[in-house]
Amino acid sequence: MSLAQNKSLKEHDPVLYDLIQQEKNRQATSLELIASENFTSAAVMECLGSVLTNKYAEGLPGARYYGGNEVVDQVENLCRDRALQAYRLDPEKWGVNVQPYSGSPANFAVYTALLRPHDRIMGLDLPSGGHLTHGFYTYNKAEGTRKAVSATSIYFESLPYRVHPDTGLIDYDQMEVNAALFKPAMIISGGSAYPREWDYARIRAIADANGSLMMVDMAHISGLVAAQEAANPFEYADVVTTTTHKSLRGPRAGLIFFRKDDRNFEGRINQAVFPALQGGPHEHQIAGVATQLKEVMTPEFKEYAIQVKKNAQAIGKALMAKGYKMATGGTVNHLVLWDLRPQGLTGSKMEKLCDVLNITLNKNAVVGDRSALTPGGVRIGAPALTSRGFKEADFEQVADFLDRALKIGLRVQAASGPKLVDFAKAVVDDAEVKALKAEVNAFAKGFPMPGIV
Repeated sequence: MSLAQNKSLKEHDPVLYDLIQQEKNRQATSLELIASENFTSAAVMECLGSVLTNKYAEGLPGARYYGGNEVVDQVENLCRDRALQAYRLDPEKWGVNVQPYSGSPANFAVYTALLRPHDRIMGLDLPSGGHLTHGFYTYNKAEGTRKAVSATSIYFESLPYRVHPDTGLIDYDQMEVNAALFKPAMIISGGSAYPREWDYARIRAIADANGSLMMVDMAHISGLVAAQEAANPFEYADVVTTTTHKSLRGPRAGLIFFRKDDRNFEGRINQAVFPALQGGPHEHQIAGVATQLKEVMTPEFKEYAIQVKKNAQAIGKALMAKGYKMATGGTVNHLVLWDLRPQGLTGSKMEKLCDVLNITLNKNAVVGDRSALTPGGVRIGAPALTSRGFKEADFEQVADFLDRALKIGLRVQAASGPKLVDFAKAVVDDAEVKALKAEVNAFAKGFPMPGIV
């Protein structure tokens, strides 16, 4: 008997099939520089499209609310075992929950588990390179109102720490002073646009001096940590969270690692993930994480992580050689933060222009910025193009494309005026933009695409 559900996507829904083909072509012909994106493997994609998507599995392995979990229990246990192995953790001292749907839910699950409503937290300020889930407020002068931008700042009281205005490096001395006054229940390490290493030992000392828990959100650098190409947060943190789709190069999901001790982090965090915040876990995602963690423990992934850092440094140095300014003067991880303020072009305009050129990056605040909507910089990441086989010389070529793009942007801005909407319209039909886009497409197509077989 033939089932209607067994039609291929192309046959069943040609409109959606065509959109996916368009996206596949966009990825193959573009230069992906968003630091939080990557290209996962065919093995991971096979998991995501597997029959595991059919299974409800509320609860934990061995303690589910439904039957029929004899296979998915093995899948989830395999993922948990590999997660601990990938980060060289003793299962007697550390545990892991692999069910979070992504990084933001993972972070909120930790807060739900270990904090009370309106407890105080400290995380890196968003304009300093932090993340929304670590707490962020804005203030509307016209209305005289404060707005909690993330749920973290709705349910908890957040006081950010910042980078030093002169160096762009985290100001640990000021963090220590503020923590002594604020007495946070939790200090959060980790960011989304910080190109330097973290002093986990210093943060641990500050946390201990004030009775604070220490959480590390290593989402951006978890692949580097696994490959031992970044400092190890597990030596100091009480809890470590991560996404799995950035430098780790897996599917979109999240992990929570917790110490096993008399504080019962395990029971509290597991209860917060389910039933407090989530329903059934996405076992097809968990399978994708599991198979990616297998890859992470190979010498080839170690080589990949090393190359990511080399490539980020290469593009940063190439841009600085052209006279441009990088936040903190460079990078030691997977990204650089390009300060465009000396050239007089906003990050928003550079992002719009690069989109037209099929160079994907994102606007980003730099030290001293007051607006996240019109920031003074852009963030450039190396993980995705490194997955396509790019080396240092290739990233130097990308730097040349970006240099030419910026010069085009300044020319267009001089004619279109200061408004972003006028600038965005002007770049679409610009002849020089079209010519550069053709070069970008031709260059990108010369490299293989992971996951496409």
